[in-house]
Amino acid sequence: MVEIGNIKLGEFPLLLAPMEDVSDPPFRAVCKDKGADLMYTEFISSEGLIRDAIKSRKKLDIFDYERPIGIQIFGGDEESMAIAAQIVDATNPDLLDINFGCPVKKVVCKGAGAGILKDLPQMVRITERVVKSTKLPVTVKTRLGWDDQSKNIEEVAERLFDVGIKALTIHGRTRAQLYKGEADWSLIAKVKNNPRLQMPIFGNGDIDSPQKALEYRNRYGVDGIMIGRAAIGYPWIFNEVKHYFATGQLLPTPDVAERVAVLRKHLEFSIQWKGPVVGVFEMRPHYAQYFKGVPNFKEYRTRLVMAPTYEAIEEILREVVFAYEEVGV
Repeated sequence: MVEIGNIKLGEFPLLLAPMEDVSDPPFRAVCKDKGADLMYTEFISSEGLIRDAIKSRKKLDIFDYERPIGIQIFGGDEESMAIAAQIVDATNPDLLDINFGCPVKKVVCKGAGAGILKDLPQMVRITERVVKSTKLPVTVKTRLGWDDQSKNIEEVAERLFDVGIKALTIHGRTRAQLYKGEADWSLIAKVKNNPRLQMPIFGNGDIDSPQKALEYRNRYGVDGIMIGRAAIGYPWIFNEVKHYFATGQLLPTPDVAERVAVLRKHLEFSIQWKGPVVGVFEMRPHYAQYFKGVPNFKEYRTRLVMAPTYEAIEEILREVVFAYEEVGV
């Protein structure tokens, strides 16, 4: 049984990665429906929380059906991160996660996200302050190191464990790689095999099929897997992985009617949570992902992206279901 503090996550949990502009409550709702065991909010700026920035505060929204749910924060200043941890504490999630892995330039240049990988003592100081500022279990998500010459994840893991983190998720790339090249899980396995580290170690990077999930579970011995980009527009990946682990069989790919049903739930929640204008607008990047691989879909995708209202989108979706039922897709 994998546990973070007193949170029981089953034998081999599948985690939904925190993704900026993706992992909002509407997206998390469909991933939870389709088998995600532990989910995280989008990362939230510690400075934004302290300034009471509306966008940052909105990201604190969590719902009971999502539990267990973690709120993820980032920042490069010890005091700000400690105050942000106290704010998060008051919203009562199940855990607090620190982002030490985001490679985006605007985050890194502030010494936050993966930027902290160049200053391990500061990473340790921030983590220790956060741990002492909250009653929640604190976890960390990070990368192998800054670049190929500084893959220090083994030392990072030991030092963060020593100041009290309860789990560690490792993305198998350096900051310099961004999301390019292949994720290297061999160092993740070394961290997992360190007998000093009595906490769950989760692997992240390139898991895009049930077969790869099983291969990496068996090869690298991690306690669970975090899935990010492969879940965008395809929340079925979580149940597909679980089914494959249990039976060795692949579930059939969802047909167009099923894709529309899940997309509709995602869209309706998006509008409910964000309002009719922003809710529709921010769904636009998801359409291509939901119907990826569906033949002759380009015209429908273009129309969905251009549709200005829920009613217009719903009309197109009904047309899509009817058209693809006719051809049995």
